[in-house]
Amino acid sequence: MSVLIVIAGLALLVVGGDFLVRASVGLSFKLKISKLVIGMTVVSFATSAPELLVSLQAALDGVSDIALGNVIGSNIANIGLVLGITAIISPLVVDKDFYKLNWPMMMLASFLLYYFLKNDGVLTAIEGALLFMGLIVFLVILIRSSRKSTKANLEEVDDALAEVSNFKIGVWLLIGAAGLYFGSDWLVDGAKQLAESVGISDYAISVTVIAIGTSVPELAASVIAALKKEKAISLGNLIGSNIFNIASVLGLTAIIKPIVVNPETPQILSTNIFWMIAFAAILIPLMLIPKRLELGRYKGLFLFGAYMVFIYISLK
Repeated sequence: MSVLIVIAGLALLVVGGDFLVRASVGLSFKLKISKLVIGMTVVSFATSAPELLVSLQAALDGVSDIALGNVIGSNIANIGLVLGITAIISPLVVDKDFYKLNWPMMMLASFLLYYFLKNDGVLTAIEGALLFMGLIVFLVILIRSSRKSTKANLEEVDDALAEVSNFKIGVWLLIGAAGLYFGSDWLVDGAKQLAESVGISDYAISVTVIAIGTSVPELAASVIAALKKEKAISLGNLIGSNIFNIASVLGLTAIIKPIVVNPETPQILSTNIFWMIAFAAILIPLMLIPKRLELGRYKGLFLFGAYMVFIYISLK
């Protein structure tokens, strides 16, 4: 039964997230916000909503393991699972902007999260606010640099949503909000039941099952794009998702309810957060050796293999 609740929760999160993205983009067009800003901020915030609701629900329920495991696991899955499989299907060409801005910000956010948690075992409201303010500064710099460039990728913003009626936007917002609310509630409850029934920790479930589940939309979109070879798969989108997960999801959650590291799951700080940092750090040597600015099939296999090792160790 717990598996069904987890699956139903994930399904509702996917549906709710999709409706929220559509409603947010439609509303942004009504408010005359530029397409560039919509693509880089509104869509990014909306697609992080499922992770945010899951982490917030878990923190409010006193299961901070799930709040942290969800984000750490999702960040590892975005690189090891999503990027790995996508590169196996179709080699990726990497833009130089990746290691000038996006990658340094992802590393900074990862190290800050580690420092804040290691310092006193709590991600406080002030620390959460600092992470979120850092994200705002990053987005301002990103938008300014993209305005100077003609290569800004805006394909993810659907122009047809500019014509949507206010009534439709309102209905989509309600469906999105309901899907996210009930989906996060069911997912957290189901994960707790599943952990109890199979005899492993809430954290192990969140860093594997829940993390993979919340990464499914990114995986599906990336695989379809790679198979069709219609457009370049944006490495920036995956890296952006990792930055949002730390600075927005954990940042906002901590502002509302400080996230406490459970002493019963020491692997959060002793092992798994280092896996997250290692998956982020390894991207630079992979981009430069042996072929510069290309992520080929062998590199994809390496990332996917490393992810399988991580899953095996986490569920032991």
